[in-house]
Amino acid sequence: MRRPGLFIGRFQPLHNGHVHALKDVFAQEEQVIMVIGSAQASYTPDNPFTTGERLLMLKSVLEELEVPCSHFQIIPIPDIHNYRKWVNHVKQYVPPFGIVYTGSETTHQLFSAQNHQVKEIVLREKKILSGTEIRRRIIQGEDWESLVPRTVFKLIQQFDGVQRVRSLSF
Repeated sequence: MRRPGLFIGRFQPLHNGHVHALKDVFAQEEQVIMVIGSAQASYTPDNPFTTGERLLMLKSVLEELEVPCSHFQIIPIPDIHNYRKWVNHVKQYVPPFGIVYTGSETTHQLFSAQNHQVKEIVLREKKILSGTEIRRRIIQGEDWESLVPRTVFKLIQQFDGVQRVRSLSF
């Protein structure tokens, strides 16, 4: 049996770029391990949402995409802030995997250096569809709702995420 693919993200918040990437990955893989990176971080300007909130975002989007629960695992992994040890750190948390899917050049280089097969995900509209841009727009009171799936928008409202993102920016 083929090993599951590996997809890593912080999902701060999960946005439409992630959705396009997930569709691409699930078109190629029956099983996917999704890693929530920086799992220890929350209530900071760069990481305003908790691991549990990001988990809910992922599950709600996967449900919308009609991906059966048996086709994915979601595993939170804390940072260690050491690139030389990071791949082995990730491997300690996840079951054996096959292809690593990423839009991050750093992730690509690190996993490739350890002889893992890596496929680049083409990130659509990367300048607009990014957590950094979405958080900036929330702070500035600009349109951000169109950049996230409707279910994520509703969850962020439920978490009082707009107020949280704005209060963390000062």
